Amino acid sequence: MILPIQASLERLPPSLLQASADLGATPRQTFMQVTLPLSIPGIAAGSIFTFSLTLGDFIVPQLVGPPGYFVGSMVYAQQGAIGNMPMAAAFTLVPIVLIAIYLSIVKRLGAFDAL
Repeated sequence: MILPIQASLERLPPSLLQASADLGATPRQTFMQVTLPLSIPGIAAGSIFTFSLTLGDFIVPQLVGPPGYFVGSMVYAQQGAIGNMPMAAAFTLVPIVLIAIYLSIVKRLGAFDAL
């Protein structure tokens, strides 16, 4: 998550920050009105990378998290131990729908235009 955000912040022209300061904006206003909107592509790319990598995790949540099932471990349990493929496919559909909704929101924000 850090590397895409860092790359988007490095591409930010310093003249925009100087212009914001020259026009009397506070650092908070500069961040909210200039820096954050221009770093949305990096935030979107980093969150997509991070979320897609966590979709397949099922061992770490079992070791670190509370007792119970997460999506990855539930898919593994349904497909591997029980052999219930339709239920495993239904559980697999949930993260796919979530990432599709997130991608459509990010696309409407115009984050993919700058990539």
